[in-house]
Amino acid sequence: MKYAFIIMDDFDMQDSASIHDNHAQIIGVSNLKEACMAAKRLYEEGIDCIELCGAFGPAGAKEIIDVTENQIPVGYITHLPEQDPLYQKVFGAEN
Repeated sequence: MKYAFIIMDDFDMQDSASIHDNHAQIIGVSNLKEACMAAKRLYEEGIDCIELCGAFGPAGAKEIIDVTENQIPVGYITHLPEQDPLYQKVFGAEN
């Protein structure tokens, strides 16, 4: 199995790392457009699963699902409601 985790913040698409002979990758992107390009590339290269950071939310995850033609599992990270105050402190009121 080959896995990828795409994280979105102030990153350059060159910000990436891999382990286990490239079977697990992390890729930094700065926006949804870059994420779609990265996901499409990963899909074309045969990635088996993509996980997204919580910044994507359901709408961003749907765009990644669309760009990968709904052919691989795509998930995004969420958190439990009891940690809302911590997330608001770290990421701002909108999260």
